[in-house]
Amino acid sequence: MNNLDQDFLNELDKKLWDSANRLRASLDAANYKHVVLGLIFLKYVSDAFEEQRQSLKLRFNNPLDEYYLPDQEQNNSKEYEAILESELEQRDYYTASNVFWVPREARWETLKACAILPAGEDLPWTKLNGAAEKMRSVGWLVDNALEAIELENEKLKGILNRIASYQVTNETLIGLINSFSDTSFHKPEYKGRQLDLKSKDILGHVYEYFLGEFALAEGKKGGQYFTPKSIVTLIVEMLRPYKGRIYDPAMGSGGFFVQSERFIEAHRGKINDISVYGQEANPTTWRLAAMNMSIRGIDFNFGKRNADSFLDDQHPDLRADYVMANPPFNLKEWWNDKLENDPRWVYGIPPASNANFAWMQHMLFHLSPTGSMALLLANGSMSSTANNEGEIRKAIIEKGLVECMVALPGQLFTNTQIPACIWLLTKDKSASNQRRQRHNEVLFIDARNLGYMKDRVLRDFTGADIKKIASTFHNWQRGIDYTNEPGFCFSATLADIRSHDYMLTAGRYVEAKAEEIDQVPFAEKMLQLTHELEGLFKESALLKDKIELNLKELGYSYGKDKNY
Repeated sequence: MNNLDQDFLNELDKKLWDSANRLRASLDAANYKHVVLGLIFLKYVSDAFEEQRQSLKLRFNNPLDEYYLPDQEQNNSKEYEAILESELEQRDYYTASNVFWVPREARWETLKACAILPAGEDLPWTKLNGAAEKMRSVGWLVDNALEAIELENEKLKGILNRIASYQVTNETLIGLINSFSDTSFHKPEYKGRQLDLKSKDILGHVYEYFLGEFALAEGKKGGQYFTPKSIVTLIVEMLRPYKGRIYDPAMGSGGFFVQSERFIEAHRGKINDISVYGQEANPTTWRLAAMNMSIRGIDFNFGKRNADSFLDDQHPDLRADYVMANPPFNLKEWWNDKLENDPRWVYGIPPASNANFAWMQHMLFHLSPTGSMALLLANGSMSSTANNEGEIRKAIIEKGLVECMVALPGQLFTNTQIPACIWLLTKDKSASNQRRQRHNEVLFIDARNLGYMKDRVLRDFTGADIKKIASTFHNWQRGIDYTNEPGFCFSATLADIRSHDYMLTAGRYVEAKAEEIDQVPFAEKMLQLTHELEGLFKESALLKDKIELNLKELGYSYGKDKNY
């Protein structure tokens, strides 16, 4: 994407968010997001439908096209217009191109026209039949559009969240409809230039931006469905999911799948080369993920319903080539007695008080014999020995599954300040796909000093940071252009890890930078610090005398009989 395209998207993001946020009034972000994201979805499917409709119209009028409609001499007649309109309403023309069929009542222009229709006039696609008050509700109009799309598209049944129950005023909904209408998502122009962006790209970008903003607005709760884009990008860049089955058992809004699509497109691959599988327990988030995939035209299998990955595995037979996940850190209330003899616990029964190693073993269970996976976990997973966690970690290490550990900086997540790390595991360390033998080796990357503060609260990675980490990992895998770098990376042997009692904290292995190592002897350092402390005490006493003198001059006393 060039700079002009990016500038356009950034400006559009802010414009639409500011507009939507002004209309929010007293509605909290957790509820408002369903209203806004539902409208974004309707705008997308309608725009995609309209693009296909205009393309068909050109083809019907092109004598060299197989879709050409004869009798062009009647081109201006009402009869020809009727024939053309009839052809444009043939569902197969759209579904054959993987475009959602959008019934007339769900099309954006119809929705916009109905929302501002003067009272007393019939809706253009139906009759009021005595339900005028209900049908005058813009919320009802939107819900009716969402229901119509679900009925016409099997993949979306039970997915789209209705908005009328949130009791948003007609004025707010009309304001949102006008905001989204006031932007060209089809062949947009910016600063006098036509942009090479498709409506899918633009609306997908807006959808993702709004997810992130709502996550910030909701705080801890919102972060449950949103993983920071830079972390998702880093993991995808490290795993490189070119082809095969991709699985996320705690998928949230589907960020890993979206980034995988971008990775494939950036490397001139085909999105059809991957199959997407996911699972999510939260019904609202499950729907958000399905909408996210639908907006981008990604085929997906998220199971028959939202469900707990441990108790109701929706993909029991799946063996994925890539597994990526950011599950809830240190999840406590997850255990059920039904899980005691579960076949997934190959390396030990995880503690009922913490699901970290349950997630890891669940993912390993679903990993193919040559597959690779990445898992975000709290830092405690690298060193904890409580409740069998140390023994599970030891068994996984001794099996040769751990490939790389990445220590992350703090303040990356909207929903937690718990320090985190990335575990990269693989079932195949043999020499393949331009990789060398990596048995009995683990790469440690300490990225805690990378990144920048994007605002007063959140930290983020730059593109250069992501490239540095990913290229270091790939160079180490290939055995080309890799050397241990003090303060950043170290390739440890299994013997090294055994000597540290199977602890995987990066700081135990990555040497400190030379400038960070204090070479001053202890006695000399202590004397220096003592002199500094004496100087500070003297400075404090002088300041105290000055303050007391100033107070006396103002008529205040200082000490036992102070009168202030």
